[in-house]
Amino acid sequence: MATALSNLSAYNSDVVPDGTTFTVHLVVSQWNDTITSSLQEGAVTTLLKNKVQESNIKVWNVPGSFELIYGAKKAQSYNPDAVIVIGSVIQGQTKHFDFVCEAVSQGIKDLNIHSEVPVIFCVLTDNTLEQAQDRSGGKHGNKGIEAAAAALQMIELRQVP
Repeated sequence: MATALSNLSAYNSDVVPDGTTFTVHLVVSQWNDTITSSLQEGAVTTLLKNKVQESNIKVWNVPGSFELIYGAKKAQSYNPDAVIVIGSVIQGQTKHFDFVCEAVSQGIKDLNIHSEVPVIFCVLTDNTLEQAQDRSGGKHGNKGIEAAAAALQMIELRQVP
C-alpha cells in the first residue's frame, strides 16, 4: 500500500520546469476547508518555489467538490497554462460520497479530454477526517505539493509542438 510510506509528497525538482512564465489557476472547494486550505497552501508554495509569479496564480473558490467541475471549466475559459482542482470528500453514512467522487473524477476527466488546458486532480477521497489530515500536510505529506509539481510538468508537456 502506497500510504505505508511516511511522506509521499517529495518530488524530483530536476524534472519540474521553471514556472517563470506560467499561469496557474486553482479552483478550491470551501467544503472541508481546513483540509482544502492546507492543500491550497501546499500548491501555492510549490508553484512559488518553482518560480511561478504570484500575480500568475489565481484562486477560484467554489462551495463544494461537486462544483469543482464548473469552476475548472470557467477557469479554463481564461486560458491559463493549467488548472488545479482542490477538494476533500470524506466518507459519510450515505452513498452521497460515491456519487460525488464518481461525478467529480469523471467531470475532470472530461475537461481534460475536451480542452487543451490540463486540469490537475487534487481531490482527496478519504474514509476519515484523519486520513484527509494525513494527506493535507500530515504524516503522508501534502497532495497540494504533488498537484503543483504535476501541473508544472503538464504545462511543459502542453508546450511540446
